[in-house]
Amino acid sequence: MNPRVKQVEAKPDYQLLLTFSNNEHRLFDAKPYITKGIFVALQDAGIFNKVKPFNGSVLWPDDLDLCPDTLYEESVPVG
Repeated sequence: MNPRVKQVEAKPDYQLLLTFSNNEHRLFDAKPYITKGIFVALQDAGIFNKVKPFNGSVLWPDDLDLCPDTLYEESVPVG
């Protein structure tokens, strides 16, 4: 099982700076997701920036979320 998200910060250009339960910092590019289905709502920066950590993943208004494994596996280490 991959580490889980404990902190999240919205960054410019639809990036998420994630801190995982193992204290690793990783950057996730959400751009490929915001053009699909219910995630198009995240194209609104005001909504995208309302992201918060929730149950080891991230959550936006209207219960939009992503799989915690996806967040870990498709993000890149920073710092």
